[in-house]
Amino acid sequence: MAELTSMMNIGKEMAKKLTSVGIESDEKLIETGAKEAFLRLKQKYPNVCLVHLYTLEGAIHETEFNCLSEETKKDLKEFSDKLSLWA
Repeated sequence: MAELTSMMNIGKEMAKKLTSVGIESDEKLIETGAKEAFLRLKQKYPNVCLVHLYTLEGAIHETEFNCLSEETKKDLKEFSDKLSLWA
């Protein structure tokens, strides 16, 4: 089980936020998934945005967040937009 900061795209601040919502390791983030992790973060930190969701997805797939496929970005944006409607 590796620390979150060992994952691509995850800095100390993001790792701290993830830990505060019960995601303490890289394994836990992968198990939880980007969307659920983002939902938890959004509930505690309302200012997290779409880029944070891209960052989480990129970390899980070991790719730079700005290198995600257009299809993946579209799916994540739709998810983020739906959350915004519920707020």
